[in-house]
Amino acid sequence: MHKIWLIIQREYLTRVRKKSFIIMTFLTPLLLAAFMIVPALLATVSSSSDVVMVLDESGLFTDKLETKKDLQFIPIQGDLESAKELYRETGNTALLYIPKMDINDPQGFKVYSKKNTNIQTKARLENMLEKEIENQRFIASGIDREQLNKMKADISITTVNLSDEGERDNNAWVTSGAGIVAAVIIYFFIFMYGVQIMRGVIEEKTNRIVEVIISSVKPFQLMMGKIVGIAAVGLTQFLLWVILSMVVVTGVRAAFGINPAPSPAEQMMSGRVAGADLTEEEQAAEESNTKEVMGTTLSALSNLNIPLILGTFLFYFLGGYLLYGSLFGAVGAAVDNETDTQQFMFPITIPLVISFILSYSVVLQNPDGPVAFWLSVIPLTSPIIMMVRVPFGVPTWELLVSMGALILGFIFTTWIAARIYRVGILMYGKKVSYRELSKWLFYRV
Repeated sequence: MHKIWLIIQREYLTRVRKKSFIIMTFLTPLLLAAFMIVPALLATVSSSSDVVMVLDESGLFTDKLETKKDLQFIPIQGDLESAKELYRETGNTALLYIPKMDINDPQGFKVYSKKNTNIQTKARLENMLEKEIENQRFIASGIDREQLNKMKADISITTVNLSDEGERDNNAWVTSGAGIVAAVIIYFFIFMYGVQIMRGVIEEKTNRIVEVIISSVKPFQLMMGKIVGIAAVGLTQFLLWVILSMVVVTGVRAAFGINPAPSPAEQMMSGRVAGADLTEEEQAAEESNTKEVMGTTLSALSNLNIPLILGTFLFYFLGGYLLYGSLFGAVGAAVDNETDTQQFMFPITIPLVISFILSYSVVLQNPDGPVAFWLSVIPLTSPIIMMVRVPFGVPTWELLVSMGALILGFIFTTWIAARIYRVGILMYGKKVSYRELSKWLFYRV
């Protein structure tokens, strides 16, 4: 055990002292902060007041054009050609042409501009015209729009989970998000640091350093020390990323007074079309809806079993890494250079990739189904699949079975990897096949 600990210290200290580790540890939070804040800055800088000239031959919209703080309308008279000439002589944003038309079949609207028409401006103009045509249709039909709006119903269903612990609210967006975030972290951690194990083994093997090391320690001790040492490096970097990202983002937002720009998903949830102008009633309804969504989200977060999620995340985070790390180490021992690793890495990475894909297409749709259950028990897929399922609620016996299977899977893969490792690290100049690897399992060294 003492020798394993010395190898862990060597692997850990060697990597954390590298310039690349220090640079990426501090650079990543800055890139994350830029990713969150730069879009908001660019949106602020690029936003400007639009001035739109309007030639309304229908006469339906001239008196209905409301000037906003960032959108001004200038009604003009005459024919279309003279309106174009007048527009070319100005620095206005665009010319909106509204032809004579039947409100039951509105066609022929055009926007002329000297440059490409801004998508946001186009959406706002379309929204304005659609609303006014709807108003005209309501008036022509003798329908009171305000009375119609009062008759509309807004239904929101609250999902509640019944369990032995009692009732708890469940928000599918929050629950799914918690599981997916945890699964993504595990997925990338396994790939990122598993490959480091493989490269470290190849480097020691090609430089013949391993011949000196192996004279003092057993191959199994060397492999375990390398796996655990690199895991400690990964955990250190991950924790530093979390802490530094929170500090950097909070500091920059406070310094510049910036709120992050809403994502497309947030815009979809709020029901808005980008750039669409809302009436006071619609704004009030949207604010009420936003408060309701925020309240439901916070309630769902408070009802999540955070200690269980964090505990299982730590277990599958380490368990999945140890299982795959041993296999990556075996691949590194079996080859002489990184080019030859592809044939052996492909079968190893397939379960990870499949579990990541199925977590979206199958598990989130039915987290309690048979496919989700079996994938969360199989050790090669359980680190991803079980983390997606845990926020939804998993029976204790299923969780224990999955954890037990992962431990047994880790022991089995470590045994296989150790058998390959003890032979492979001393093999040079030979192209290894799967048949050759199977023979290594039974060699006596």
